[in-house]
Amino acid sequence: MGTVVAALGAVAVGLGAVHPAQAGYASLVVDGGTGEVLNAVNPDEQNHPASLTKMMTLYLTFEAIHQGRLHWEDELPVSRNAANKEPTKLGLEVGQTVSVKDCVLGMIVISANDGATVVGEALAGGSEQVFARMMTDKAHQLGMTNTVFRNASGLPDREQVTTARDMSRLAMALHRDFPQDYHYFATREFDFEGRHLTGHNRLMYRYPGMDGMKTGFTNASGSNLVSSAVHDGRRLFGVVFGGSSAKTRDTLMATLLDNAFANRDTDPKLVALAAGRPLTRVARARGTGRVAHAGRARTVHVAVAPVQRRGHAAAAHQRVASGHAGRHVTAHAHARTVKVAGKAAKGKVAGKTHGHHHKVAAD
Repeated sequence: MGTVVAALGAVAVGLGAVHPAQAGYASLVVDGGTGEVLNAVNPDEQNHPASLTKMMTLYLTFEAIHQGRLHWEDELPVSRNAANKEPTKLGLEVGQTVSVKDCVLGMIVISANDGATVVGEALAGGSEQVFARMMTDKAHQLGMTNTVFRNASGLPDREQVTTARDMSRLAMALHRDFPQDYHYFATREFDFEGRHLTGHNRLMYRYPGMDGMKTGFTNASGSNLVSSAVHDGRRLFGVVFGGSSAKTRDTLMATLLDNAFANRDTDPKLVALAAGRPLTRVARARGTGRVAHAGRARTVHVAVAPVQRRGHAAAAHQRVASGHAGRHVTAHAHARTVKVAGKAAKGKVAGKTHGHHHKVAAD
């Protein structure tokens, strides 16, 4: 069990315990090669994952495929529970079937809540509740000891909680355990039942080297993001919780990654600013711990310490406050256009709902 030394004193974090979560703010950047935590703000504070939850649904889906329990072309039945999920969704109807591949692409591209539920029920004998327990068990096996899942999609549930550190563990596990499937996280668009759908992980489209992973939003969580990017062969994973908007969240992520690749620190005030909050309580760290690559937790001591150089802090503050990500706002021409090749690219796409429905769960 990790121990966090915060500004207001030591706080014990219970193994897998469910604590009241709110739309707090948190961030973390970890080196994918070494597991070293490069920068963290409130990394062990529990928040709601929103559609980051689908990363675990995808982990269990990939695992089932590689174990032969599911196949990409399998047609899965759509239950009333799945069809009735709030947007965003593929618009599946009760009684129809949908392929595993379309559910995976739906989860990644438009954060389809119905597609996530279909797969979860298929893996758990028809019960989303049973699948949620499977998700939580797998999380704890991966060292995500402060995470509890209650559904397959990330739709609001007050007991569904995680932390920035735990989500970085899941991101690294997806990349490590399913290298042949990780490329799906870079999918920008696909076709479903005659309709074309494009994704909304917009930072990935303009940040050079970024090739995944997942966005999320609910009113209770704020705007969340897990990203991975590679520069000069070095892969970093970043997590942001509680952004006040997708724009400020994306800008903060770009700043965090920029600074980490350049071996600079990021002022924790920027994380609070991106959440529209004053800096009140922070557990922050640089180089004081590791995110375990194996399925076990490590003890990490995190202390408050000002390390941001004044010039870099001012420049980064200006970038977040103005809503721009420096060169990355204009870097679209350098980002690769990524589509799923072959049969995967031409399945079906739907997206029955966008717009205000994103306020429910998943941007």
